[in-house]
Amino acid sequence: MLAIERQRRILDLLNSAGSLRTTETAEKLGVTDETIRKDFEVLEKRGELIRMHGGASQPEKIREEVPFTQRQGINREEKKAIARLAADRIRPNENIFLDASSTVLTLTEFLPDFPLTILTNALNVITALADRPNLDLICTGGLYDAKSRSFIGATSEKSLQRYNIHRMFLSGNGIHAERGVSESNSRQAAFKERVIAGAEDVVFLADHSKLGQRAPFFFASVTELSCVVTDSKADPEFIEELRLRGVEVLIGK
Repeated sequence: MLAIERQRRILDLLNSAGSLRTTETAEKLGVTDETIRKDFEVLEKRGELIRMHGGASQPEKIREEVPFTQRQGINREEKKAIARLAADRIRPNENIFLDASSTVLTLTEFLPDFPLTILTNALNVITALADRPNLDLICTGGLYDAKSRSFIGATSEKSLQRYNIHRMFLSGNGIHAERGVSESNSRQAAFKERVIAGAEDVVFLADHSKLGQRAPFFFASVTELSCVVTDSKADPEFIEELRLRGVEVLIGK
C-alpha cells in the first residue's frame, strides 16, 4: 500500500472512531508501529490530526465541557478501580478536599470509615456523604454552576484559605505530560489552581481516556501533582513519561 493510500485509510479510521491507537492501527493496516508514527507526523503537519502518546485524535477533539449527568456514566468501572485505589491514601482525621468531578464523586463510595473533615465545592459530594457518620462536611459556598453542580468564584476560593488541606482529590478534562492538566471551564480551572496552591498532597484521578488530552484552560503542570491515579487501560508510554517527570503514578485494576 502506498503511503498516500495508507494515510487516507488512517483518516477514514479516525473519522469513524474519533481517536486511534498506534499499535491497533498498525495491525489493521499490516505495517509497523514506526510506519504509523511517521504517517501520524505527516498528517499532523497537514493539520488533519493531533498526535498524542500512543495514538492520535481529531483536531477538534480538544475536550469540551460535558454536563455532569453525562459524565457520570462514562468509564464507570475504570472510575471505580481508580477511586478504590485512591482511597487507600487517606489517613484518619485529615482535611480532605474533593472536587466536583464524576471520578472524585465515585471516590465517596470508598471513603474509609474513620473521622475525616471533607471540604468540597461539589453539591453532589455533599448529597452523597450527608448521612455518613464520622465526617465533618464543609461546603465552600459561592456562585453555583448548574452544569457541573458545583460552587465556584471568589467566595469559594476565599472560604478555603483558613484550612490546611492534607489531601486534594481532583480530576479534569485532560492531562498532557508537557502542558499539564486542563479544564474546559475557565472558572473551574481558576478555582482548582487556587486550591492546589494550598494543598499538601495533590492527587489527580484520570481514566485512560483523559491521558494525552487537552482542554482549553490549563491550571497546573504535572510536576505540581503529587500523584496520578489511572486505570489498567492507560498508555504505558504516557505513564512512563509522567514518572520521568517525577510524578508518582498508581494504576487501579
